[in-house]
Amino acid sequence: MVHLLRHGPPRRTGLLLGHTDEPPADPAGGLKGCVPDSLPVSHVVSSDLLRALAGAETLATMRGLDLCIDPRWRELNFGAWEALAPDALPSTTLARFWDDPDACAPPQGERWSCLRNRVAAALADIGDASLVVTHAGAMRAAVSILTGLDHRQVWAFDLPYGALLSLRVWSGDNPAGQIVGLRAGLPR
Repeated sequence: MVHLLRHGPPRRTGLLLGHTDEPPADPAGGLKGCVPDSLPVSHVVSSDLLRALAGAETLATMRGLDLCIDPRWRELNFGAWEALAPDALPSTTLARFWDDPDACAPPQGERWSCLRNRVAAALADIGDASLVVTHAGAMRAAVSILTGLDHRQVWAFDLPYGALLSLRVWSGDNPAGQIVGLRAGLPR
């Protein structure tokens, strides 16, 4: 079982942060209460970006678990669009990207297929009972890889800050998976 946890809120929300190393709004990462104590986890893996890493460090310390930092779990690189609000871009440009993120990737940014390749490599190296603190794009890429859903289908998933997605993964030449749980984000 692999558990994917979206990081807590960054200081600035509503932006295309991608690889921008935006710190979390809460110095401890803002993920308290997002992972049930009963969740079987043997170690924590995190994106190297501060908005994910702060929460991962807190969770690993609270549970007395090892922490592995893996940059392959970063968000999609938005290139020239980094740290911009989506409404700052021409709506037709953004619509073309959402429609075909490989053919219409952000200028100097990353294609959807590159994100999927990165996450596929990270999934191949991950152990059972892993808790991965990552980003919504990487979580969607993992679901796409493991279930065969395309970008439009996985982008329809609502993954608020603190969302926890549990996946049963079958490894081999063609890894596959099954979604077995989704907690909808930070407790109120």
